[in-house]
Amino acid sequence: MEDMIIIGEKINGFIPKTLRAIEERDLQYIRELAEAQEENGADYLDICAGVGSEKELEVMSWLIDAAQESSSLPLCLDSSSPKILLETMKLANRPGIINSVSLEVEDGKSKCDLIFPVIAASDWKVIALTIDANGIPEEPEGKAEVARRMITQAAEAGIVQNRILIDLVVTTLATKQDSLSNFTDSLRLVHAEFPEVHFTSGLSNISFGMPFRKAINMQFLALAMAAGMDSAIMDPLSPDMQATLHATSALLGRDEYCMEYLQAYRDGLFGAK
Repeated sequence: MEDMIIIGEKINGFIPKTLRAIEERDLQYIRELAEAQEENGADYLDICAGVGSEKELEVMSWLIDAAQESSSLPLCLDSSSPKILLETMKLANRPGIINSVSLEVEDGKSKCDLIFPVIAASDWKVIALTIDANGIPEEPEGKAEVARRMITQAAEAGIVQNRILIDLVVTTLATKQDSLSNFTDSLRLVHAEFPEVHFTSGLSNISFGMPFRKAINMQFLALAMAAGMDSAIMDPLSPDMQATLHATSALLGRDEYCMEYLQAYRDGLFGAK
């Protein structure tokens, strides 16, 4: 979909089936996940080891090789370690997305300090989490301020706005009743000041700890898209998520004559088989 950046979430060691495939080095399973997500409209493949730090580089390298054997999509390299991100960038066949940076400080430097200079002269995009040395701000104005600082630092390094995907770190609905409005209010504040940046989120984060999570994830996707979110880390193999994605795009007037909705239905991405 031209108006949305879809990052396929399935090659992630925090997903039990994927973790089992990693532990068993089931190359075929990872290849099939990569191929299926590409066929179902993903723009990027998220690659996350989901294992301890002592094994993370080896697992990430194995996953990258497996994914690139069966898919031509660029990768979204997903790690909390800047060192791992910088090492695995070298294995990617083409520029993708670094997931992620923040203003959290370790040994006197933030993740932005470490990543921005390396990717500045490249075509890599970057997901920037609204987290600083004090943690995640509770109020939208605080998240907007952290985003402002990261976008400004990126610009100083030579990274233009449209290479940045801001992740406003949606909180879990089970613990914060206003998690959606906090997210959308934060998004609107940042978008008003920086209209060319993108906004993304892992859809499942908001539903953690709740039953029938996909119902919450689906509504979050629709409402966040209406507020201006133009990227999602999601399961492109889910017919429910595909239906929500395409229906929302059509309802927002972004799908001329509903052609993408109709094509996705004909392709069997959702609806009766």
